[in-house]
Amino acid sequence: MGTNERGEKVEIEKDNLGEVMAELSEDMKRIPPWNKQITIRGIIAGALIGSIYSLVSLKLNLTTGIVPNLNVSAALLAYVVLRTWTKVLEMANFKVMPFTKQENTIIQTCAVACYAIAYGGGFGSYLLGLNKKTYDQTGVNTAGNSPQIKEPALDWMIGFLFVVSFVGLLSLVPLRKILVIDFKLPYPSGTATAVLINGFHTAKGDKMAKKQVCGFMKFFSISFIWSFFQWFYSGGPECGFINFPTFGLKAWKNSFFFDFSMTYVGAGMICSHIVNVSLLLGAVLSYGIMWPVIGHKKGDWFPKDIKESSMSSLNGYKVFISIALILGDGLYNFLKTMLFTIRSMRSTVNKGRNKITAEPDDKKQSVEDARRDEVFIRDSIPLWIACVGYAIFSIISIIIIPLMFHQLKWYYVLIVYIIAPSLSFCNAYGAGLTDMNMSYNYGKVALFVLATVSGKDNGVVAGLIGCGLVKALTSISCDTMHDMKTGHLTFTSPRVMLISQAIGTAIGCVVAPLMFFLFYKAFDVGNPNGEYKAPYALIYRNMAVIGVEGFSALPRHCLQLCYGFFAFAILINLVRDIVPEKVGRFLPLPMAMAVPFLVGASFAIDMCIGSLVVYVWQRMNSKKAGLMVPAVASGMICGDGLWVLPSSILALAKVSPPICMNFLPGHR
Repeated sequence: MGTNERGEKVEIEKDNLGEVMAELSEDMKRIPPWNKQITIRGIIAGALIGSIYSLVSLKLNLTTGIVPNLNVSAALLAYVVLRTWTKVLEMANFKVMPFTKQENTIIQTCAVACYAIAYGGGFGSYLLGLNKKTYDQTGVNTAGNSPQIKEPALDWMIGFLFVVSFVGLLSLVPLRKILVIDFKLPYPSGTATAVLINGFHTAKGDKMAKKQVCGFMKFFSISFIWSFFQWFYSGGPECGFINFPTFGLKAWKNSFFFDFSMTYVGAGMICSHIVNVSLLLGAVLSYGIMWPVIGHKKGDWFPKDIKESSMSSLNGYKVFISIALILGDGLYNFLKTMLFTIRSMRSTVNKGRNKITAEPDDKKQSVEDARRDEVFIRDSIPLWIACVGYAIFSIISIIIIPLMFHQLKWYYVLIVYIIAPSLSFCNAYGAGLTDMNMSYNYGKVALFVLATVSGKDNGVVAGLIGCGLVKALTSISCDTMHDMKTGHLTFTSPRVMLISQAIGTAIGCVVAPLMFFLFYKAFDVGNPNGEYKAPYALIYRNMAVIGVEGFSALPRHCLQLCYGFFAFAILINLVRDIVPEKVGRFLPLPMAMAVPFLVGASFAIDMCIGSLVVYVWQRMNSKKAGLMVPAVASGMICGDGLWVLPSSILALAKVSPPICMNFLPGHR
């Protein structure tokens, strides 16, 4: 190629680049300034959606402990609420501000920050594990289970959440550019949410969104009305559709039945097929095989005259074997994620050192990235605000938490906040690569360490609260980075993202305890034979007891079974990573298998039905299924979840259902 030809090519490329940059300049002008992206109507919508999902999350937390990722659903509901609101006002001839994708992002961020407190605040695990009912279920005479209890109360719960939640918001703010722009971490959930929001705010996306809105409203109404209908037939113990013996009375006694829960059918539609199959496999293995076999060992492995709820009876095997599965799966994934994170960080650093300046092949793509990066950096959060804020909230926490819980010494809290940014960074980096938030595993490590070093008298409470501190820090900071990725892809100011996260967190710190007390006062929360079993409260307290006392707390032969299931959890994960992906994707997930070991099989059947609906729908019309499944599932979850509000009010007002529909064996 001659010099003239090269010169002409360079000139053409410069002209093209100039046109693209001119387009970039026009698009940048259309992006609202940061103080216009956040609106009062947006905050109200975010608070409303966050409150609804707080109710849903608490119901899931207090029944099985499994809460699917609702971020995409929250973005859809944000679009539904604001689009409906603006249309109504326009029909009434009011002048309304345009609904932008930046406002959509802010609403979704505020809602997620709000309901994140409900599912991550410990209402079904470490905080509830402090109450007397969980202490009694663990065993009054169980070695290491010290009689240190703290009953749930609004004042200390709200105070505790305010103290621990805001530190996590600020811990990674100085590193947001490194994680999102420099390392270019994908953050799959954040990216999926951004793609959905960007798709809504186009001409084609608006038509698709209308279909999703119709689907959401239709199944929301059906789910709510169905829950209302079911209530009339639940006027007594073991009454109603939730106790329908689908597969016969003998199967029903072992918890194998379909309980007509739209919440769990919807959750099954959102969760992957392998999660739902793993739940069913765990239910068959535990309630179908193991518990009946161990139950026949009464009088041999454990005393005949002991309560079944005692940790020295069958319940002990249920709790500790599920703990073994959870710990085996958690330990493997924790070490794997840490190793993967370290290797990836080293690779990124080496690429940075060896980077050779080259002209990108796709200039439009590089300009699009530059546009996003400019918006993300332009409204940066001053470093001194993040550092001073982190220091202030940490000092407040170091002072207040030991006053609330004297068992946890101030110097342990100080150590937690010193190492917290490192833990948060590792967790956020790993989540950015794998979409796995490992905060619960960091919390469990803290639980065992603090329970061990705090001694027999203080170990249980110190372990549970220390677990809450570490889990809150790592989880909230990880969620913050997911939201920052969404903001980066939707041209939303990070300054506004942080403000909306702070507002959502503050709302959640008040709403979540209020919602929890709605359940706590209206229903028998923590009853192992009731609807709201709160299984993780018992699991976390027993983890703390193991940390204090060691394995002497286990019933006979339970330790050997725990060793076996712990090894099984590690082995199945190892095999999944070694074999080809087309084989590994069929292997069960130990963490999912562990839940029905304690909770029962009925919810696993619900979720498998949801998975079956999605499978059939995809086979019949994959394009429509991909569009409508999130909307339909969200409608089912929200409709059934929202019925909890009127049903709990009726329960508090002592209004009982008029009919008891029960099932008994026929006379022969």
